[in-house]
Amino acid sequence: MASSHFLCSNHVFPTSQNPFRSSQLPQFRPNGSSNFHFKLRPHLVKAMVSDSNTSRKQLEVVYDHDERINKLADEVDKNAPLSRLTLFSPCKINVFLRMTNKREDGYHDLASLFHVISLGDTIKFSLSPSKTTDRLSTNVSGVPLDDRNLIIRALNLYRKKTGSDNFFWIHLDKKVPTGAGLGGGSSNAATALWAANQFSGCPSTEKELQEWSGEIGSDVPFFFSQGAAYCTGRGEIVEDIPPPVSLDIPMVLIKPPQACSTAEVYKRLRLDQTSNVDPSTLLEKISRNGISQDVCINDLEPPAFEVLPSLKRLKQRITAAGRGKYDAVFMSGSGSTIVGIGSPDPPQFVYDDDEYQDVFLSDAYFLTREPNQWYREPASSPAASPFVSETV
Repeated sequence: MASSHFLCSNHVFPTSQNPFRSSQLPQFRPNGSSNFHFKLRPHLVKAMVSDSNTSRKQLEVVYDHDERINKLADEVDKNAPLSRLTLFSPCKINVFLRMTNKREDGYHDLASLFHVISLGDTIKFSLSPSKTTDRLSTNVSGVPLDDRNLIIRALNLYRKKTGSDNFFWIHLDKKVPTGAGLGGGSSNAATALWAANQFSGCPSTEKELQEWSGEIGSDVPFFFSQGAAYCTGRGEIVEDIPPPVSLDIPMVLIKPPQACSTAEVYKRLRLDQTSNVDPSTLLEKISRNGISQDVCINDLEPPAFEVLPSLKRLKQRITAAGRGKYDAVFMSGSGSTIVGIGSPDPPQFVYDDDEYQDVFLSDAYFLTREPNQWYREPASSPAASPFVSETV
């Protein structure tokens, strides 16, 4: 593995333009805008005054606290080689997901082909002058902004492991739906660990970050792979593999507004009714022949369809409507996203039926990252790139 200092060199930004100047100070509120930087308006105190002729005049008393903010910003920039960082936080799909055993600790052993895809969030980190607390804002409602959020938990874990005293202002521009089986929160946590390490001068290796991340959640270590991995155990045992499929294969993600409770799905899982196909055989077939319906097995589909019967109908309708259009149709993770591999376009009924007017739709492609770099949001689909031949 390359030197950790090499990692940092790829993310250092010039600090001549101070990111904390009053014109760019981020405003944090529970339902913040997706725009990270806001114009900071001075406090205005208005009073109405009446004269003897009862005409009214408006008096404005203005307190401008730019100077105080600028002093804080100068102090931060003076002591930090890196003061802000924007990172892409992609989600994943499970191309297959086999449940192999019930463990004594109550968890299940699994074997799955995880792959990062091009749909993701954007997280903006700014070094805070505070040495006591992080402040998180987001563009959507319903996302916790305290230590229930995996971003804050990841930053707390990093400080615990390294002794770092850095705290942050963070804005999460969320595009990955929650309760989708796409690992959006796990990706956010991994991205936050990576970011915290950059701000500290990269004292920790990727391997250390990956090992620590298992304390946050079973899916988090996967995102420290290169983008494709065979995962076992609870998901925290990550074996990097070369991408087994072409990165320019398109897909469509269709998620109804209803979410599947992961706990309820696992509660209804019956191991005696799962597939008996050896997961290593599935991986070999995908590497040799590509993705097809017979290899995209998800043992969590039957219990998820019990929890949410409408999800089963959605998969059936997509499969029927997309014959010849999709190489495979399957659920990712514990739901409730249905993935169609082979085309970026959803079937027409999703647009026509009132039942599906509130579904989440997105096209996506498989994604990997370069060694010692974090994931980069693709500017366009791989098929549109002049350097990648379009497959038929």
